[in-house]
Amino acid sequence: MKFLYLVCRDDTIKAAPGEIPRAVEPWLDDVRARGVLLEGQPLAPPSDAVTIRVRGGEVLVHHGPFTAATERVVGFDVVECPSMEEAVNEARRHPMAPFGSIEVRAFDNS
Repeated sequence: MKFLYLVCRDDTIKAAPGEIPRAVEPWLDDVRARGVLLEGQPLAPPSDAVTIRVRGGEVLVHHGPFTAATERVVGFDVVECPSMEEAVNEARRHPMAPFGSIEVRAFDNS
């Protein structure tokens, strides 16, 4: 089964300079070597985002982040695991979990 990890960063949690990249690289090497990670990318900052909504037939374009929360989506990973339980177990090891959250979603194969 394929799962999406929405990698979120909480800007109120401080990290030492270089701490996050040093934590991420060994994790990436491990999940790639085990064939768990299928794809993953960091995202541009929320200030570069464009949010589109259609309300009553009118297209609304908002430049900037979709929310003012302190936690923001900073990247994603697509993993393949035999079950949600295993995907959650893998997400617990994600190096960004201490700096925010990892939302785990199964792909809808219907």
